[in-house]
Amino acid sequence: MTRQIYMDNAATTPIKKEVLDAMMPYFTEKFGNASSVYRVGRESKKALDESREKVAKSIGAKPKEIYFTGGGSEADNWAIKGVAFANRNKGNHIITSKIEHPAVLNTCEYLEKEGFEVTYLDVDEYGLINLDELKNSIKDETILITIMFANNEIGTIQPVKEIGEIAHQKGIYFHTDAVQAIGNVAINVEELNIDMLSLSAHKIYGPKGVGALYIRQGVKVHPYMHGGAQEKSRRAGTENIPGIVGLGKAIELATNNLEEHNSKLLKLRNKLINDVMSKIDYVRLNGHPEKRLPGNVNFSFEFIEGEALLLSLDMVGIAGSSGSACSSGSLDPSHVLMAIGLPHEIAHGSLRLSLGDFNNEEDIDYVVENLGIIVNRLRQMSPLYEKVRGNA
Repeated sequence: MTRQIYMDNAATTPIKKEVLDAMMPYFTEKFGNASSVYRVGRESKKALDESREKVAKSIGAKPKEIYFTGGGSEADNWAIKGVAFANRNKGNHIITSKIEHPAVLNTCEYLEKEGFEVTYLDVDEYGLINLDELKNSIKDETILITIMFANNEIGTIQPVKEIGEIAHQKGIYFHTDAVQAIGNVAINVEELNIDMLSLSAHKIYGPKGVGALYIRQGVKVHPYMHGGAQEKSRRAGTENIPGIVGLGKAIELATNNLEEHNSKLLKLRNKLINDVMSKIDYVRLNGHPEKRLPGNVNFSFEFIEGEALLLSLDMVGIAGSSGSACSSGSLDPSHVLMAIGLPHEIAHGSLRLSLGDFNNEEDIDYVVENLGIIVNRLRQMSPLYEKVRGNA
């Protein structure tokens, strides 16, 4: 049987046993509706409150500032639309970047159709925004700045604290999509000047379909869903107690184990980068060399197509990706790689390998060995590669 190596942890992670064990009772004997007043309902309500406390503690927030959602995309939608419509009387201008997750970019495009103006900031070759450009983009009508904490494709970490400072100096709300950063970067919303923060469980070894939005007390935001009084009447619907318990346990494990997790991933990441760059020609590392997530590696290989590379890797049991899992069905080159200045032909040959807690050095060796073989084989079918070799 072909060995199976999973290196797409930025897309999703497996549920850890401790997380699943914490969730299981709430599917069976503790199945109550948290809005019910009898014992089985109170058990669910207690679990809901405990999970809210765990999420709040993990980012330095107050429990009453945490609202559970159906995932990171919902949290992004709520933060951006909620602030936009609640503060329309103050202004209609929003600032974001060109490398945001589709959950942010598509939401901003929707708001443009609703009469809002959106500025999309450029990034440099490493994927970092320019703080001076951010300052110069602010108008009297600016009501929201939404910049992701860390990029899901190239792993670059933005200067979040400085962005928050700029926003607050101008009385503007600052939202950050921290779906990739949670469990990989120490986060304190007070110290980092964050007004709203989106996170998701399935990126940190928790269940899919559950996330959270931090909303700083006092931020004016419209409810996302109308109905019952759940989540302080801001997000109606019966709470997904098993999922929320899973999120609470997952984020507790992730933040309590942050230093050990990062130390391991940094060692593996650096080995992977060094081995690939030293053994394969015509390869580029995308993203910032230092200001990046500990488990993120993004390469561009010249003279090959990323889709052929992914399929070939899958045949030898290696799971990677070419970019965002939410847009992997698209044949267009990554908007992130285009934004950092890569030409189409190089952007098409990209590979993201994102490491996790269950990877080890043997996995790295297996991937590097097979990657070298596959890249060489695919290049043999490229007339352009043969021409370059002939001129070398």
